Amino acid sequence: MSAETFKRSFAVVTDSTSDISPQIAAERGITVVPLQVTFGEESIADGVLDQEAFFAKMASSPQLPTTSQPSVGAFTDVYEQVLESVEEVVSIHISNRLSGTLASALKAAERFEGRIHVFDSLNLSGGLALQVYEAAAAAAQGLTPTAALERLERARERVKMIVGLDSLDNLAKGGRIGRVSAFLGSMLNLKVTLTVDPEGAFLPVARTRGEKAAIAHTLEWVEQQMGDARRAAFAVGHALSLERALRLRDALAERYEVTEMHVYEAGSVISTHTGTGWGVALLPTE
Repeated sequence: MSAETFKRSFAVVTDSTSDISPQIAAERGITVVPLQVTFGEESIADGVLDQEAFFAKMASSPQLPTTSQPSVGAFTDVYEQVLESVEEVVSIHISNRLSGTLASALKAAERFEGRIHVFDSLNLSGGLALQVYEAAAAAAQGLTPTAALERLERARERVKMIVGLDSLDNLAKGGRIGRVSAFLGSMLNLKVTLTVDPEGAFLPVARTRGEKAAIAHTLEWVEQQMGDARRAAFAVGHALSLERALRLRDALAERYEVTEMHVYEAGSVISTHTGTGWGVALLPTE
């Protein structure tokens, strides 16, 4: 652990649905607590399988795998370890409307007498990651946990995320479809885009016929969310859709002043629920 870590007043913890790579986590001092994906009797920590291996395993499985949040004990162990080198922790997680992860973190935090500050991102994947990066930057800049949480609240209001899916099958089978159920029906060559509402639940955006139109629609949606802003950080994710992610990355770089650009693979837990597809998260500059 570097000397710089000891100068920070708090550490940053998140969960694996942020889809933050181990390299970035190490570089920015972020501790990631994995969720689990289960095939029958076999449980695998999120992040162990790469995308090709995971999708191959999911395709050969007789049933869709299930996912589960980290246990209270897993969070407790991580918090104890991290608190050996800092006084406090800011712990940022997937929306409470999409997972029980936040509840586990809150329960574990009760044991540490106010030293753990648990924050609901009201988002997932890249939309969660961009908020985690804000917290990591605040820690590196020497901000207090209170100042970092204020910064996180502002970021949470500005972060937007759109997800494009090739099919709604996994989302429906996983039971997280909610209001998106109205989009079920004839899906021949239709791509569905979703976002998350202010409460952190999935909200349907549109059905688009064909991939080209779906990518164009995604960029139009980003433009609407950007408004008058021209500078932003972006996270472009994909599930077996790298070529589409790179097209989106290039289009965003042409249209905006990019402060950060992350192209990432969606992890096993996120991919269990989405199937193949893509996503764009954005955080306009204040």
